[in-house]
This record gives sequence, structure tokens and C-alpha cells, in this order.
Amino acid sequence: MSYRYPHEDDSDENGFGESLQQSSGAQPHDSSDSDDDVFEPATEVTEDDQDDDENDSDYEDEDEDDEDEDNEDAFHDAETGYTVEVVYGGSEANEEGDDEDNEGTQRERRPVTISIGNLLGRIGASHLSAQQLMALFHSRDLGHVLFNEAGEDWPGSRRRRQPPDPNRFPKVPSDKGTELMNSGAFGSTDRTAVRHRKKLARRILDRELGVGNPRINQAAMAQEMIPTSEADMIVHYNAPVYCGQFSEDGNFFYACVKDFKVRMYDTSNPYNWRYYKTVNYPWGQWTLTDAHLSPDNRWLAYTSLQSHVCFAPTDPNDKGDPYTLDLGSGARDTGWGGWRSQGHFAIWSIRFSGDGRELIAGNNVSSIIVYDIESRRVLHNIQGHDDDVNAVCFADPKDPHIIYSGSDDQVIKVWDRRSMGDGREAGAFVGHIEGLTYIDSKGDGRYILSNSKDQTMKLWDLRMAMSTERYEDRNPRQHTQHTDYDYRMEDYDMDNWFQHPDDNSVVTFRGHKVQGTLIRCHFSPPGSTDSRYVYSGSQDGKVYVWNMDATLKSTIDVAKATGQATRRHGGGGGRRGCVREPYWHPNAPIIAASSWGGFDRSYGSVSVHSWNENKEDDVDDPKMGWSVNDHLGAESFGVEY
Repeated sequence: MSYRYPHEDDSDENGFGESLQQSSGAQPHDSSDSDDDVFEPATEVTEDDQDDDENDSDYEDEDEDDEDEDNEDAFHDAETGYTVEVVYGGSEANEEGDDEDNEGTQRERRPVTISIGNLLGRIGASHLSAQQLMALFHSRDLGHVLFNEAGEDWPGSRRRRQPPDPNRFPKVPSDKGTELMNSGAFGSTDRTAVRHRKKLARRILDRELGVGNPRINQAAMAQEMIPTSEADMIVHYNAPVYCGQFSEDGNFFYACVKDFKVRMYDTSNPYNWRYYKTVNYPWGQWTLTDAHLSPDNRWLAYTSLQSHVCFAPTDPNDKGDPYTLDLGSGARDTGWGGWRSQGHFAIWSIRFSGDGRELIAGNNVSSIIVYDIESRRVLHNIQGHDDDVNAVCFADPKDPHIIYSGSDDQVIKVWDRRSMGDGREAGAFVGHIEGLTYIDSKGDGRYILSNSKDQTMKLWDLRMAMSTERYEDRNPRQHTQHTDYDYRMEDYDMDNWFQHPDDNSVVTFRGHKVQGTLIRCHFSPPGSTDSRYVYSGSQDGKVYVWNMDATLKSTIDVAKATGQATRRHGGGGGRRGCVREPYWHPNAPIIAASSWGGFDRSYGSVSVHSWNENKEDDVDDPKMGWSVNDHLGAESFGVEY
């Protein structure tokens, strides 16, 4: 490492060096007309750089430092116009006799530009004399000032970005995913059927005639019945729809809307919906966040940004107010202070246990709550994460013991109900580099699916979970804890994406956009798809359907289907719609997509998309769909799109 004044000759025998640079408004001590010909700042100092210094906790105004006012040799904090560029080279490491590991580390480090004000703050000094500053530049310890042990920048430094490795993304098709497709765990595989595609009518005839293997024939029919972009029906709401799901038997559908109302529909005939009932959340804050049906379809639990869960009967004849379950009662002090420390928090996710006797919830104070419905008391309140818990679910609806939780701390944790009292997870899944938005269990106690703000969806196998001891030893969060991506307002820069060194996922799926809101993903159901696919909503208004090998099977353009219908309904123009949650009917080739649209995405809709084998034959026919209000009432009208 070497140092040179701005007035020194620009040659550098070693090929690396540092230059002291001057911003506008700060002059070198020996300025002259000829200096302008010699001094060429390598990096322009912007207003943002000076703002960084002003916001620095160690920053002091020049007027406040009266003690050293007469010290002309001192570099004061106010003189933030000076920046220093440090260039690391492998040759220096060799000269110092570093070991091979250190040589590799030095070669990987790139030039860094940091202001003098920030540099002084990092070493804990208010000012340095010129002699002290020179000594610092010549010291090998300067690298420890600019970098921590993980090789990351200190706040205030700017690192010149190098082009990312284009081959850093997981391979597609995935070898592990291909093995799963052929294993039978995700549907039957008939090689003959793959080579010779048959239309549904022929397969039905084969089934009636007893030709071929009936089970494989039935599975092959289900696998090819993917819903299309044309919507059979569009249900409009005057607020965004945050989630919508069918019941396990397919006879029921509910839609959670930002207006603090949940609409319920009878879908026993999935092609002919009937309005059922509406329930309210009386004291909701901002929006409804989640809802879940009890296994017997008799009760609906739904949440807002509150610690209370509304518990409403689905019986249309029961017109009473919903019951209230206080999940903040008996909560211990979380250490957050204020309203959060007194049992008040926002619930992001809620789920019934398989027997319908308990609820689990994730909230914005990093905890997982287990609540007994009958006794109305909190059984466990575990501070299990380092950030918001955005999603929770059971591994198997028939087994109430294993629980998953996904958090903004980028980690999925596995919990065993029988040992939750000690507050330690039973295992962890690591691999996402941004926060989790949703998790879904296949329901077999083994596979789990997750969506993340890093624009990926991942498949995990419980048998590959990281043990608690290994998780604590490896500390995988050290690689991701400094992220500052705001998914609500920013596009994700894929140049920032990297493969987590401790990734223990099985398959990674890409192509959709997980931003703007907590986008949801699911496994396709066994009844209507033979469990063949995984799928997700997307901020670009589409539903993405993948094969298990990470190849894209199909896309459903919900925004295109609902855009004109929304305008005809009174929703106006605005940005392209966002699909927050798609949900596949368990027994029919139908997907109901809950989405946002209209001007500034202030309107919502649930569009119903079904499979149509002859869509290619109908290209000349007008595509018609029913556009209806939230009660499916008389205001329905045909809309051409």
C-alpha cells in the first residue's frame, strides 16, 4: 500500500496507491495555477457524500471545535471534502509474506473511496495532524479501518462494483428437481405420455375402454389441465384483496380485503359461485393481513395489524359479531418498549392446527405464538427470530407437533411443539438472502416451499434442515444481515443476488417478481394437478407455474384479463395489476387469483381462471367473462377483453 499527494507524479511503480482528493470548496495548502494541471480527482464528491457526513453520529461542525481552531495542521471533521482512495493489490500481500488465504482475500478486495470525515469516525478520532494522517496511510492497519473481518464495507464507504458472475444462479433444469419429478413424490411420470401428448377426449376414451394404466392415465390428464389467462369470472372490490383461498374440500372460498371485510362464497360447484356471507374486523388497522378456515369449515380466523384475532362462524344464519381472541394476553416483555412490550403487536400470519383446537401466529415482534382456542390462553410465545415473522404453517395437517416459521431475518425455522418451552428451534433452513414473504407446506411432513424478497422461491426438504448446533456454529446470518432493500418501493437489483454459502434448499425457482407486498406461493393440489407443480403470484400481474425441475410450465396473465374489466367496472387506469395470492382449487382445474389493480392499485379483484383444452380453436371467438361485484349480484355484465 502506498500514499501520494495530489501534487506528486502520477506514476506508480507498484500498480497500486492512494490519492488524496479534494472536493469543491476545500483547497490544498500550496495551491497554485499549475496545481490544476496536476491534480485530477478520481471520484467526484457529491451532495450525498456530504449528507452522509452530516448525519454521522461522530460529525461535528467546524464552529463547535474551538479548541483546535488555531491548529492549522489538523484535519477537522468539518473538512469532509477530502476523500481517500485505497487500492489493494496482490503484489503487496506477497511482499509482506502473508499466507495463501490472506493473499486470496487481498486479491478479492476492490478499490474503496471513503471521506476523511468518515475515516476519522471509524478510528475514533475527532482530528489528526498531517503527520499522524501520513502514518495512518502508510500503515498496514488501514485495511482494518475500511473493512471488517467479513470483508464488508464500513458505512459511508463506496465500493466500485465489479460485474457479477453470470453463472452464479442455480442451474435450470435442476438435477435435484428432475430426480423429484421422476421419484413419484410429485406426481406420476409416464414416459410414453410425455412423448405422445393426447387430448383430454382421447384420454377419457382410453379410461372408459380400460386402455393403459388407469392411475397413470388419470394423473396425466390432471397434470395437463393448466388454467389459462382468460378469466371465466372477475369479482371486483373497492379495495385491494390481500389473500383468498379455497377450503380443503373445495366447497368454500374466502377473500380478505383491505376494507376489513372477509367475503365468503359457496364453491361446491366451482364453475358457479354463490355469495355466502361477509364478516367484519371491527377495529382493524391499515388492512387485513391473513385468514384461515378451521378444518371443518365452521370457523374463520382472520387478523389485522393488531394482537387480536377475530373468530367468526361461517354459518350464514349467524349474524352476530365475531368473537375476539387476544393473543397478546399474558405475553412477556419483549424488550421492545412502548406498546410492543405490553402485549400489543401486529399479526402477519395465522393458521389452525389439524385438529382445529389451536392457532399459531407470527407477528412483527419476532415471535411465534401458540394459542389454545378452548381455554383462550397463550401456550407459547417464543422470541424465535431477529425480525418480523411473516408466515407460519404446520408441516402436516394431521400432526400438530411440527411448525415452520419464516421471517424477515431470511431464515425458516422448524419448531417441535413438544420442546418449544425451551425457546430453541429444532432446525433451520438457510439460503434466502432477503426476507421471507410466505411459506407453504406440502402437507406430507417433509417438503416446504418459500417465497422471498430476493426474487426467488425455494423448495426445502425437512431431512436436510440445519441442526440447531450447526446453525449457531455457522451463524449464517452474517452473510445477509446488512441488507437494506426496501421491497415496498424499490425494484430488486439482481446484480446484488448471490448464492448463500450455507444454502440447504433443494430447488430454486426464478422469474417472478416478489416486491410491493408479501407475495404468496403454493404447492399445486394432488386432486386437480397430481401435485405436479409449484406456483406463485407476482408483482407484474401474472401467476407463474413451474415444474419441479425449476423450468417454467405456464404463466397466467391476470393483469391482462382483469385490466379492461377493472376500467369498465370503474377502477380507472394506473399501474399494471399485482397478483398477491393465487390459489388452485383442490378438485377442479381452476385458479382463483387475488390481485390489486386500478389507479394506484387502489382496487382489488378475484379472477377465476379455468382450463380450456380448445382455446386454440376459439381464437376467432370473442373472449367473454362475467365481471361482478362482491355479492355476485345483478350488476354482473359481460366484458370483452
